[in-house]
Amino acid sequence: MYTSKPTGRGFLRNKVYHTSAIPLGVKALQACEMMNRLGKARTPFFFVLDFLLINPIVIPLKLIDNEHILFDIDGFNNAPVPDKVFAQGFSFKKTPPGFERYKTSFDLVKANLLYGNSYLLNLTLPSAIDTDLTLSEIFYRSKAAYKLWFRDRFVVFSPEMFVRIAENRIESHPMKGTIDASIPGAEEKILSDPKETAEHNTIVDLIRNDLSRIAQNVRVEKFRYITPVHTHQKKLLQVSSSVVGELAPTYPEKIGDIIFSLLPAGSVTGAPKKKTIEVILEAEQYDRGYYTGIFGYFDGQNLNSGVMIRFIENINGKFWFKSGGGITVNSCCEDEYQELIDKVYVPFV
Repeated sequence: MYTSKPTGRGFLRNKVYHTSAIPLGVKALQACEMMNRLGKARTPFFFVLDFLLINPIVIPLKLIDNEHILFDIDGFNNAPVPDKVFAQGFSFKKTPPGFERYKTSFDLVKANLLYGNSYLLNLTLPSAIDTDLTLSEIFYRSKAAYKLWFRDRFVVFSPEMFVRIAENRIESHPMKGTIDASIPGAEEKILSDPKETAEHNTIVDLIRNDLSRIAQNVRVEKFRYITPVHTHQKKLLQVSSSVVGELAPTYPEKIGDIIFSLLPAGSVTGAPKKKTIEVILEAEQYDRGYYTGIFGYFDGQNLNSGVMIRFIENINGKFWFKSGGGITVNSCCEDEYQELIDKVYVPFV
C-alpha cells in the first residue's frame, strides 16, 4: 500500500520545462525537442501523444497522409468528403467489464484515497463493442469538437479541450462531472452534489496549478458551466470550467516543453499526478495506450488540442471502448460503474 505524500514542483520561467509527471524516455524527449524546433521555425505540425508518453508522434502538417490519419479539431481538418452515403441504421452493443472486476479496481483506489495517496483518481476500464460501424464511419458521423481517426487503430470523438493557445493566451476547459439529462432536475442535481463539486474543484485547482508553471496571470474565468452532449442513446450533461493564462510572445520556441510539462491531462489522471498515476497502473491492469493522451496541431502561430476520451480501439479485429470517471473518497461504486457504462456511446444526432 502506498503511503508517500505528494511533493510540489517549482515554477520554471524562460527555461526548458520538462516537468512532466511521467519520466520522459528517449522517444518522448525526441518528440518534445522536435516540437520545440518546429515551433521555433513556426512550422505547422500535428501531434498525437499517448498517456504514458511511450510512443509520441509529431508530424509536420504538410506530411500527413490522409489515407491513414484523419482529424477534425474544432473545425480545422484534413478530412475529405466521404465517398459514400452512410446508412442511418446501425447496431451498437456494449459489454462492459463485470461489476466484480470493476469493484476490485474501485476498492483498491478507495483504499489509496483513504490513505491520502490521492485526492481524486480517474479510474477507467475497457468495454467490448459489437457494431457494424467501421472506425472511419464513426469518425465521419460523430458530432464532437475533437475527432481523430488514426491508421484504423482507433477513433476519438472527444468533447474535451486539452489546451488552446491563441495570441499568447492559453486556456483549458477541464470536464469533470456527467449526468443523464433525462433525470428530473439533472442540471441542479449535478451542480449541487457535494461529491461532484469536490471532484470538479480538485481538477480545476490542478489545472490552474499546471498552467501557473508555464504562464502568467492564471485565473478561473468561468466556473462549473453545463455543456450538453448528444449520444445515440441519450443526452448527457457535462460540467466544465475555463482556466486561462498568458504566455510570452516567444512561447513557440518552447512549445514542446510547455505541452509536455502539462502532461498527462489532469482531468483523466487526478491529483497529485505522480502518485495517482502509480495507483492507476496498479488498479486498472490494462494498457490505456493512446486513450487519455492528447492530440492537436500548431499552425505556425496558434495551437489547439483535445484530450483523447470517447475512444474506440481496434485490437486484433475486436473493438474496445475505453471509458471511466473520477473517484473520490465519497464515491459510490455502483454509481461510478454506471457512469463508465453511460460513457460508452457514439455521438450521432
